Amino acid sequence: MNEKFVEIINDMADVLNAAQLKRLQEVLLKRLVKDEPEKKMISNQEYLNKFLEAKKIEGCSERTIKYYKVTVEQLLKKVLHPIRKVTTEQMREYLVDYQKINNCGKTTIDNVRRNISSFFSWLEEEDYILKSPMRRIHKIRAEKLVKNVITDEDIERLRDGCDCLRDVAMIDLLYSTGIRVGELVRLNRADINFSERECVVFGKGDKERRVYFDAKSKIHLINYLKSRIDDNPALFVSLDKPYNRLKISGVEIRLRQLGRKLHLDRVHPHKFRRSMATRAIDKGMPIEQVQKILGHSQIDTTMQYAIVNQNNVKAAHRKYIS
Repeated sequence: MNEKFVEIINDMADVLNAAQLKRLQEVLLKRLVKDEPEKKMISNQEYLNKFLEAKKIEGCSERTIKYYKVTVEQLLKKVLHPIRKVTTEQMREYLVDYQKINNCGKTTIDNVRRNISSFFSWLEEEDYILKSPMRRIHKIRAEKLVKNVITDEDIERLRDGCDCLRDVAMIDLLYSTGIRVGELVRLNRADINFSERECVVFGKGDKERRVYFDAKSKIHLINYLKSRIDDNPALFVSLDKPYNRLKISGVEIRLRQLGRKLHLDRVHPHKFRRSMATRAIDKGMPIEQVQKILGHSQIDTTMQYAIVNQNNVKAAHRKYIS
């Protein structure tokens, strides 16, 4: 593009929105540039496909890419004109309507905002649009609720409530390592180092890290593997033939069923992760080490797990103040 055009557009950036700047660029090119080759029109769906391909190359998980796809596709159903002409006001209206129609909370609508913002930021980075219409739509603040963790007593009840060795081993491994459910189901037998009580997992973006388990987990894992009659390399498999690798949904359903049977509130895989992190921080483990164990790239994410136990606050006050 002509250098003068760029200067004009930059000068007008403070007073025009993204759609107006785009239109200005189009008019300048049309009226002042001769023999400018016409750009191929790209459909909204093509933009989305290109965005998803870029996210795959970046190493995003299939689950994350699916979430991006569903969120942006819902937006595209409502946008009947080229996505590059969407304005900030239109996006605000879309988010307000989305929240009303789906009756969702602030956390959910902020997740939608964040995904759509990623899409428009990518369009901007790739020079498909001049400025993202999401720039002035900021994070939606939600009330921070202290989420429940699994107590030592609950863990004992869960162990006692299991009717197979696999589930006991699975519960103990989740509770002692704090690994994600996606990492759990990808584990193979060969990944387990029993002598060092450690295993290698592949987290988000296929990042490799080492995690550690306790003596109880070791014993229950050994007992479970000895009971296996299949040759599947997966660490956790279905209880019946053909003994396929356990999927995320399989773990979630199993834990939910077990929780309901024992009348325990909302038992799910991530609760074990949160409980492990809270327990580690509670016992004095440095937050940087907890971050390393959990595989968080940002320490702010780890800090969300730092639920302060009121009994410890009382004990600390007596120790340092009283």
